[in-house]
Amino acid sequence: MSDARSEEGMQVAVLGGGSFGTAIASIAADNGGVVRQWLRDEALVAQINREHRNARYLPDYPINPAVVASTDLAATVADAALVFIAIPSKAFRDVLRQVRPHLRPEQILVTTTKGIQAEGFKLMSQLIEEETGSPHIGVLSGPNLAAEIAQKQLTATVIASDDPVTRAYVQAALGCSYFRVYAGNDRYGAELGGSLKNIYAIAAGMAAALGMGENTRAMLMTRALAEMSRFAVALGANPMTFLGLSGVGDLIVTCSSKLSRNYRIGYALGEGRSLDEAIEALGQVAEGVNTVKLVCGKARDEDIYMPLAQGLYQVMFGGVPARDMAKSLMESEQSSDVEFMLSRESVSRAHQLAPDTE
Repeated sequence: MSDARSEEGMQVAVLGGGSFGTAIASIAADNGGVVRQWLRDEALVAQINREHRNARYLPDYPINPAVVASTDLAATVADAALVFIAIPSKAFRDVLRQVRPHLRPEQILVTTTKGIQAEGFKLMSQLIEEETGSPHIGVLSGPNLAAEIAQKQLTATVIASDDPVTRAYVQAALGCSYFRVYAGNDRYGAELGGSLKNIYAIAAGMAAALGMGENTRAMLMTRALAEMSRFAVALGANPMTFLGLSGVGDLIVTCSSKLSRNYRIGYALGEGRSLDEAIEALGQVAEGVNTVKLVCGKARDEDIYMPLAQGLYQVMFGGVPARDMAKSLMESEQSSDVEFMLSRESVSRAHQLAPDTE
């Protein structure tokens, strides 16, 4: 692999014209990279190149003028050492298949998409592996709200990969005065964390709309973290990954910020709107809606205990009022706090020792 930086900066390609893809393109350019961004929309391409602004997704923030947008996929990736793929999960595999003939084996491929493909319960990095066979695959994940990155507010992320070259290139391409990149090697855990937290952001938005307080939010986030790690570990991830930016870090920001699309979906549901009304009002893709369905189905298949996710599913797709869901969760069996220290089974057995209060 050639040196990460040439005299004119690293060659970087970004596939996708959404808010996060645009923010990543601008960071790489701020950091001295030669950046090309691929979009399908010719009018938006023209606007980015002319006005250095993405009016659809980041209308209030300037893009580094060095970012060159294009509708030509082959030209966008032709000279890139590093390719970021910021495509919604539903279109992710299709775009991979379009770009595959134009990729070289040494190029580094990094997904920024926090979603799951229904068929086979596949994460985006697994799709990259299937479609390209690349040895250089990474996942970029963390508490990264695009609007704040565009404002150049101090932000951190994690590049997760078992390939040290991938980790080093991404840190070199994106690490700058306002964007710090940490390294991790649990790609699967980091990617699951980024997808799963979207579920609980919806629940947090719903709780806020119902007028629940700070104690409730703290309880919700903590139990969400337990549920996320329980699910991920059952599928082979490392529980320690969830102590990092792609786990608890991403969970905190999406459960706390009104900028989060999933939080806003939940808030609308808590106000009594239907799911269709909430999605229409948002006007953008909220990956958590699809993730709730997929994760609850997988949890049932694998017999993984996920009461928050299952309760949220009942509100979104089963017609259960949000307040009724909260009440049923509080009345379920009390179990362990950190189950990697004290198992749920041990607590359940101990309940037999408690006095009868009836």
